[in-house]
Amino acid sequence: MINKSFLCIARSFLVLSIVFVVVGCAGNQTTPENTDPFESANRVSYNFTDTLDRYLIKPAAEGYVKVTPEYARQRITNFFSNLLYLNVILNSYLQGKFYQGTQDVLRFVYNSTFGIGGLYDVSTPIDMPQHQEDLGQTFAVWGLGQGPYIFVPVLGPNTGRNLPNLVPTYLLSPLFYADAVIAWPLTILYTINTRANLLEATRLRDEAAIDPYIFTREAYLQRRQYLIYDGNPPQEQYEDTFDESYLDDF
Repeated sequence: MINKSFLCIARSFLVLSIVFVVVGCAGNQTTPENTDPFESANRVSYNFTDTLDRYLIKPAAEGYVKVTPEYARQRITNFFSNLLYLNVILNSYLQGKFYQGTQDVLRFVYNSTFGIGGLYDVSTPIDMPQHQEDLGQTFAVWGLGQGPYIFVPVLGPNTGRNLPNLVPTYLLSPLFYADAVIAWPLTILYTINTRANLLEATRLRDEAAIDPYIFTREAYLQRRQYLIYDGNPPQEQYEDTFDESYLDDF
């Protein structure tokens, strides 16, 4: 039976996704010069999330790193990466990457079996690398505009185009169909492990950024462009992100 808590969450995200896609498609909301028309609301969301992270999630992640060997953390990271890989497979095919999609299917099967449920990545050494595809990238390939930048409470940076990806992420996750006694502990472990993997990155951000909100936003949008173009974005994408107008925001 489908876990009712996860079903409610998925339905809520579906409603939010529809709203934000409609907003994202509105031509007068977002321009190349203003990708963040909801900045005031986004900053409130960012500050709330940052406070929650500072006093709860980050300390839990730091404690987790202290008591969990790196080897074990890598196995856990591999497990969740494999668990959520069905969304990658779907979007590889939706983008017309049929060879890559077939390779992704084989990767999932190999890691799920020979890799003992995904704990070990046995596919990368045999030329079946991990790919990163999602519904936001698929929409970009299909020609849908980016839409407004949105900082979702707790979940973090997003865009109107990418927000619907939350729906297949949940629906294609085996955790969605698991009983709550299994789903919630694994969800908590996934959250803490993911945060632990980002400890160094956020430390560098906090040390380097005068305005962490802007730094997070620009880094996220640049990362999205990198993924959409499969690691080969137009050079001007980088120049636009860190030109003099960006520095003026400080």
